[in-house]
Amino acid sequence: MDLHLKSKVIIVTGGAKGIGESIVRLLVEEGAIAIIVDNDAIAGKKLASELGNEKAFAPMDLTYSEECKKVIDKIISQFGKIDGLVNNAGKNDSVGLENGTPDKFIKSLNNNACHYYYMAHYCLPHLKKSKGSIVNMGSKTSLTGQGNTS
Repeated sequence: MDLHLKSKVIIVTGGAKGIGESIVRLLVEEGAIAIIVDNDAIAGKKLASELGNEKAFAPMDLTYSEECKKVIDKIISQFGKIDGLVNNAGKNDSVGLENGTPDKFIKSLNNNACHYYYMAHYCLPHLKKSKGSIVNMGSKTSLTGQGNTS
């Protein structure tokens, strides 16, 4: 299949494992330069090495806006452009109303939602230049809810 991704620089948050890893592998198969952004340094380095581009891993904690800006600046300095962003990172942290706290809820928002905005915000000028795209992944939980989760 040709998705016209040859030499496109595409960031995948949560790209070291699971669905993110599958997205990264498909992008690379299609000729893209897939940038793995993940807080799991071991899995991220291993995947980038396996795919033959160790520069394509950016270890970071997405919960901080300034860290998101730093990673975008680093990607621009290394690759010169950004053609796409796949916001995929997230986890079920089981922070429910009964067993959670307001602080845990805010942390859950940062882990699962806020970084989508941070990454898109800092990528936007570069995506405008490249006429690039943003893909935001979500789970059924964002639509239907699930017991004992935020």
